[in-house]
Amino acid sequence: MKSLSKKNSGISASMTLAITAKAKQLKESGVDIVSFGAGEPDFNTPEYIRTAAIKQIEKGGNGYTAASGLLELKKAICDKLKRDNELDYNPEQIVVSSGAKHSLFNALQTLLNPGDEVIIPSPYWVSYYELVKMADGEPVLVEAEASNLFKVTVDQLEKAVTKKTKAIIINSPNNPTGAVYSKEELVEIGVFAEQNDLYIISDEIYEKLIYGKRHYSIAALSESFKERTIVVNGLSKAYAMTGWRIGYTASTVEIAKIMSNIQSHATSNPNTIAQYASIEALNGNQEPIEVMRKAFDERRQFMVKTISAIQNVTCVEPEGAFYVMVNMAYFIGKKIKGIDIKNSIDLASVLLDDANIAVIPGIAFGVDDYIRLSYATSMVNIEEGLKRLKVFCEQ
Repeated sequence: MKSLSKKNSGISASMTLAITAKAKQLKESGVDIVSFGAGEPDFNTPEYIRTAAIKQIEKGGNGYTAASGLLELKKAICDKLKRDNELDYNPEQIVVSSGAKHSLFNALQTLLNPGDEVIIPSPYWVSYYELVKMADGEPVLVEAEASNLFKVTVDQLEKAVTKKTKAIIINSPNNPTGAVYSKEELVEIGVFAEQNDLYIISDEIYEKLIYGKRHYSIAALSESFKERTIVVNGLSKAYAMTGWRIGYTASTVEIAKIMSNIQSHATSNPNTIAQYASIEALNGNQEPIEVMRKAFDERRQFMVKTISAIQNVTCVEPEGAFYVMVNMAYFIGKKIKGIDIKNSIDLASVLLDDANIAVIPGIAFGVDDYIRLSYATSMVNIEEGLKRLKVFCEQ
């Protein structure tokens, strides 16, 4: 038989999903696993959103919508962007997709030609690298240092830019590090993008989960920045709506039109019921967001304090999202339980098998000396899991 697609045969599976699946299998077989792998809130979708979806199902009119989303939802998104981010968009600049990952896919497919380079600050969310490759682009990693709270500097970006560079991806608050860029830092990045004529993809999916700082959208800091920025956001993290699969972009009309055309052939409209639920989420009671944020903040502080007291490991306090990156460099190169620990994958495997803790290896995010712990789980699980981690690290 003829060979399959060379480009897509080289796409790697998501490590975050793979580890989570293995932990789930062990748990179902009776093993007492504490999982720190979750990339979604451990809260139910707020009742008023669920109720709106049920009412819409009973009401009917749940067929296809416009490929780029319901006009009413686009208007609600425009209102949200104005209210929360001081951004003025109109509905024709909004494209609603099946989750923020789908929005990122559309954005990169729209921007890139074969060989175009995209700068990705590292540690990075696992799918950025592969999404760029799927759009025939070349990912260019710029390593953010822990000493700078995992944020890249313009000096670093200047060393990475070439004539082939087309765009830069900014994720603030960041998955996996929780890094939050300040207004001043975003302005510097925006100026850098202007000077090098780059597009900016601004992934703001964790904007509501931020602690002690304020979220800024780079598109709101200059009209010029806005013209070259694709804002990516969604409902999954802020409203505990991961499975509802609603994300969206805000961009120029020209970019939005191309993304809409791509989506019209790839998937058509995102889930209709989820769109109606999202209208209610954006226009309705916002108090449940703060309830979740406060719970995550309590867990965050406990995790950082506890991890900081464990021998042989360190961590940087996250300022957003719900993850902590733990530096496990001390264990790389050692033999543990008869296994040579060559990288973070080996370490995650030993932690799962020996300590019954599920973590995500840092190599999935471009940093092999780290593991990622999610605090999107109960305080009971966090306390027990960190006890096990302490025993493992100090034995």
